Amino acid sequence: MQAAGMDAWWDAEELAVFGLFEVLSHFPRLLRLRRKLHRRLLALSPDVFIGIDAPDFNLGLEIKLKRAGIRTVHYVSPTVWAWRQKRVRKIGKAADLVLCLFPFEPQFYNGHNVPAAYVGHPMADQISADFDPVGARTKLGLEPSALTVGLLPGSRVSEAERLSEPMIDATRLLASRYPGVQFVAAIANEKVRNVFQESISRLGVTHIHLVEQQPRTVIAAADAVMSASGTATLETMLVNRPLVMTYRLAGASYQLAKSLRLFKIPRFALPNILAGELLVPELIQNEATSERLAEEIGKWLDDKDACAHLQQQFLALHEQLRCDASQQAASAVAGLLDS
Repeated sequence: MQAAGMDAWWDAEELAVFGLFEVLSHFPRLLRLRRKLHRRLLALSPDVFIGIDAPDFNLGLEIKLKRAGIRTVHYVSPTVWAWRQKRVRKIGKAADLVLCLFPFEPQFYNGHNVPAAYVGHPMADQISADFDPVGARTKLGLEPSALTVGLLPGSRVSEAERLSEPMIDATRLLASRYPGVQFVAAIANEKVRNVFQESISRLGVTHIHLVEQQPRTVIAAADAVMSASGTATLETMLVNRPLVMTYRLAGASYQLAKSLRLFKIPRFALPNILAGELLVPELIQNEATSERLAEEIGKWLDDKDACAHLQQQFLALHEQLRCDASQQAASAVAGLLDS
């Protein structure tokens, strides 16, 4: 947005907080920030406000703006179909229109009388399936012909703190099983690099090549990928590489969410949700161990037929999401302004 000439009032990193209990320590600061933003927007009096993702922050803001007569759009549906479904009532109060990235989402909103439009996923337009791992490996300075495993430990420090160690230790197990295998990790930022590097040093591992700011190249270079849950699994699907999804929440957050039955779906990896079936393994919480990660990655490395079948399924899902999303989203907002 800054590169496009927009004025950034605050850095998006201000909202990079995740987890039920983890948010509490940041709560007063986030409330102060939202109050300041609300005052600035009322003074600006825009024709439309578009809240992009960050529902726990944006929806409360959108409710106040809508009450003040400002039309509101929420771009990127929260995963209300997956957990905390009662949030749909708040979304209905907050947004004049919800823009959905996935084709199954508008039906959920229609059932709750919330205006919603499917616009497709921007990443599906931006990314093409890459069947040239050699080119990607060469670009990253890796051995072009070597068996390669990619690691995507997540973009948040909290994710990296919980996933780095099992991922790194899994590479040690895989290295003993596959002589000559190489490992490359996509590092989102300097904070994640520090966390990941600390785990590497603690485990005494020296064979992982760290790459910053190039997740798609890392994915393209890999024969199989270990990925944190979230958008990274979608990105891996679009580049078209076999993957194993893994995730860990803080123990207290996970137990609370489980006891309150906040999770409403049987699957968590986006390729599995889109397909309606378990295409790729999901290793969550106690299953997110180095042994299980190495085992599931090994299955992809050993079974070329299974990989080829998965790639065909990924291509079909990719086409489903390719809708010229940015144009569709712009048209939907323009339609709201014209109505």
